Amino acid sequence: MLLSGSEIIIECLKEQGVDTVFGYPGGAILNLYDELYKHKDEIHHVLTSHEQGAAHAADGYARATGKVGVCFATSGPGATNLVTGIATAHMDSVPIVALTCNVTLPLLGKDSFQEIDIAGITMPITKHNFIVKDISDLAETIRRAFLIAKSGRPGPVLIDVPKDVTAPTNKYEYMPMKPIPAGRVKKDITEKALNEAVKLIKKSKKPVIFVGGGAVLANASKDLKKFVDLVDAPVCDTLMGKGAFNGTDERYLGMLGMHGTKASNLSVSDCDLLIAIGTRFSDRVLGNPEKFAAKAKILQFDVDPAEINKNIMTDHAIIGDVKETLSRLNKILEQQSHESWMKNVKALVEKYPLTVPKEGLSGPYLVSEVYRQTKGDAIIATEVGQHQMWAAQFYKYKKPHQLLTSGGLGTMGYGLGAAIGAKTGNPDKTVINIAGDGCFRMNMNELATASREKLPLIEIVVNNHVLGMVRQWQTLFYNKHYSATVLDDGVDYVKLAEAMGCTGVRVTTQEEFSQALSEALRSDKPVLIDCIIDSDDKVWPMVAPGAPINEFFKESDV
Repeated sequence: MLLSGSEIIIECLKEQGVDTVFGYPGGAILNLYDELYKHKDEIHHVLTSHEQGAAHAADGYARATGKVGVCFATSGPGATNLVTGIATAHMDSVPIVALTCNVTLPLLGKDSFQEIDIAGITMPITKHNFIVKDISDLAETIRRAFLIAKSGRPGPVLIDVPKDVTAPTNKYEYMPMKPIPAGRVKKDITEKALNEAVKLIKKSKKPVIFVGGGAVLANASKDLKKFVDLVDAPVCDTLMGKGAFNGTDERYLGMLGMHGTKASNLSVSDCDLLIAIGTRFSDRVLGNPEKFAAKAKILQFDVDPAEINKNIMTDHAIIGDVKETLSRLNKILEQQSHESWMKNVKALVEKYPLTVPKEGLSGPYLVSEVYRQTKGDAIIATEVGQHQMWAAQFYKYKKPHQLLTSGGLGTMGYGLGAAIGAKTGNPDKTVINIAGDGCFRMNMNELATASREKLPLIEIVVNNHVLGMVRQWQTLFYNKHYSATVLDDGVDYVKLAEAMGCTGVRVTTQEEFSQALSEALRSDKPVLIDCIIDSDDKVWPMVAPGAPINEFFKESDV
């Protein structure tokens, strides 16, 4: 059958199982939107308030569903508005396909109206990108894009299509085919590598298992749980690894690193073997690399060979899909026993618990109450800053894909778009975005999207009238010179929410928040809860007790 470029794009999206697209139209992409109109019963389009919101929504959709997220944007500023969202997905290994349309082929490279080299701009922040100048290449390019996005270590792929390639007059004989399944990397997992790992594990007297986002992406939770029990070891995780291992399990120590628990940090400092699973040893975890896990051998499992010996030197590594690695290790590893070590680390957990202030409205209380009322079964999105760390510390994630947060890029303005994507992909799940007032200002226009789409998600604004995390560093390192971090302009977020068709409520006490959250969980429309807390409610780095903070984390680490 003869199809235009736009028809081919839609058919290929359907072929890949795409039922939802987030985007914003414009002149160069109008041919595609006209075709999308004809297929609106098959592909639901979510019109966001800004293209960055579309990219974040596609990202949140992908993280919460395990599918590839898709976003559309027009040429020029429409395409460049996707860049931060694409970079966010790239840093956190999230599979999205961003499809942009550019000016016509004769106008490319001539500084035409709304022309931009979006492929050139996004080259460093995508797994791959394409410019399709010939309609005969279009179908195969889309198929390749989806395969690349979801295979191996996932990530974003961009496809840029000139407008005349999508034109109705440009016909092509389309040959449909079944989607190419994405393969996980298994070829490098050798028996020799597995046996060497087993030797290290058997020699260890004080092992710790350190879990990152790769375990979430590989859907390795069941194999991980079996492996942890076989090794008989405690578990800590990264921000991106939340939920890969059940946060209510007795072996769980909490998050590691700058904003981790003392139990995690002290256990890693004292262990003799650190087994790192799907984690890249970021600077927020390592602090001073020379002092990190100084007594331990490092055993690393990762799908990406580029992560081995990049930030910290390993004693042994297995490159490949971590689910496959764990599954095969579980078949050859004998049951280990570390009774004395487990007793010691459990004593650390009891000695250094995370505490919630009994009086007053605080960040820890807000997150703990969200956990209590949702029974740990909600999808939690966050922005970036103090509230993000509270969400990581005080909500116990039992399953993967529960926490949606910008870990690598640290994108303020990520959370609300991600929550929209998550709720769209999981309409029966409770979805809550926890935001600081500074972050909320960067994406509050997406409340209109949630209202238009009739998405009953909850936006919790942790409102301390300052840029909390930045102000905290000013306290630590800049002699309390609070330059441009005070937000005392009297913006009324409740009125803003109501103006956008949402319910808005302001709370100042624990009792008011508890009641507001209870009502919000029963609402059939978006609800914003403006939570007024103290400007000095802090998240301090939790390092070894008595140690100077800059021994582990310096001003240069910020």
